[in-house]
Amino acid sequence: MSLVIGLDIGTTSTIGILVELPETIVAVVSRPVTFSARHPGWAEENPEEWWANACSILRELAGHVAGREAELKGICVTGMLPAVILLDEARNVLRPAIQQSDARCSAEVEELAAEVDQDWFLKTTGNGVNQQIVATKLRWIEKHEPEVFRRIATVFGSYDYINWRLTGKRVAEHNWALEAGFIDLATHAIDDRLVALAHVPRGAIPAKSVPHEVLGTILPEVAAATGLPPGLPVMGGAADHMCSTLAAGIIARGDVLLKYGGSADIIIATDLLVPDARLYTDYHLIPGLYAPNGCMASGGSGLNWLATVLAHERLEGESAHQALDRLAEAVPPGSEGLTCLPYYLGEKTPIHDPLARGTLTGLSLNHTSGHIWRATLEAFALAQLHHVEVLREIGHAPRRYFASDGGAKSRLWMQIQADILQEPIRLLENHHGSCVGAAWVAAVGTGCEVAWADITRLCRHGRLIEPNPAHADVYRRAYADYRALYPALQPFFHRPDAAGQA
Repeated sequence: MSLVIGLDIGTTSTIGILVELPETIVAVVSRPVTFSARHPGWAEENPEEWWANACSILRELAGHVAGREAELKGICVTGMLPAVILLDEARNVLRPAIQQSDARCSAEVEELAAEVDQDWFLKTTGNGVNQQIVATKLRWIEKHEPEVFRRIATVFGSYDYINWRLTGKRVAEHNWALEAGFIDLATHAIDDRLVALAHVPRGAIPAKSVPHEVLGTILPEVAAATGLPPGLPVMGGAADHMCSTLAAGIIARGDVLLKYGGSADIIIATDLLVPDARLYTDYHLIPGLYAPNGCMASGGSGLNWLATVLAHERLEGESAHQALDRLAEAVPPGSEGLTCLPYYLGEKTPIHDPLARGTLTGLSLNHTSGHIWRATLEAFALAQLHHVEVLREIGHAPRRYFASDGGAKSRLWMQIQADILQEPIRLLENHHGSCVGAAWVAAVGTGCEVAWADITRLCRHGRLIEPNPAHADVYRRAYADYRALYPALQPFFHRPDAAGQA
């Protein structure tokens, strides 16, 4: 038997999984992560906390490996992207990591958009000029934290940082570099012209790594500290949403993953490369495929906040979310005229507006916390439909829909989503998300006798949520209202004196 480890550097927790191939999950271990928002629109975390969590988790997983060290074949680290971690020449972390949902650099986005030919940038990088582009975040640091900027010697991502701590090797995984805006898709190489836009030395961006290739082995001191066997291979690293895509079995053209984690994502598998500024372009973990995707700035994080704001009496054994779901079930589709824009951290795809803000319109005295909760669930589901329309518009053909992560456990939310799409949605069982996909990358990359498609043995298909045709018309009208609301409010969001600007 062969064992592999997946380690996920997530926004809300660090998770490790030990898998016995081909289909047994031996152990799952997690540690919480501290999220910081010191100013409106900011999103930061401490890389040292990630590393402390990783060491603690790996020590616990090593306990399950005891006596079977020869069977442990490799480890792959995944994480959110494109988080920005900065090191100085002495390899010290210079400041908290700027997270992918951070929206502080709206002025720098406008500055870069005015400076470059945007058609050239989109064609070259596969991504438009938006808040994901790392050059905009580095320009913000250059303006506001010049002493930090002057000392930058390394710029890379969350899982790149952990890989460096594991192996001593500095690399930038290819999807981090792609979404960061540093890769030329014509050559699939980090391009000097693109790095120059970030105003950092070319050497600050490390060499590119590929997920399924072995990066190196764990350092002796890491082996001693964690109890893992010396010489354990470490893979090149992988983006968390791509690992979730693989774990969900999204491996055939037209398969779509609706991912309801801290943010709400939509990802399609395809062999077509059709860059569009409204979406992000990523490499699928299976060589030869791409995974164009949309990622909202919030999702579960917004609902977690709202559940706290709408604190309500719960039945015994209920969570706050379950209590609000119960109340919202009594509210008819369309929330009796209440429309929500869920832009609690600004918004990424498809509108790319870090200054957008969450709103509720149509409030009246008959509305309850159940209405507000349902309208918010509907808002995220309507945003997924917006992404589906974009995918269809640029030539992709969504064929089958699968749902994963914590939000998929809400029967109400998934029924709302199916009703809004008017498409059946297949739920996933035993889905441990990104860490499972990372473990599978380690299995394939180290030559274990498994294929990419075999991962479906670990993540099985569950219940099918069928759409209710009787709700199609009300949601068609709700979608028209939803789409009209942002253009109407956008001038207000962009007023110089608008409250809460990043």
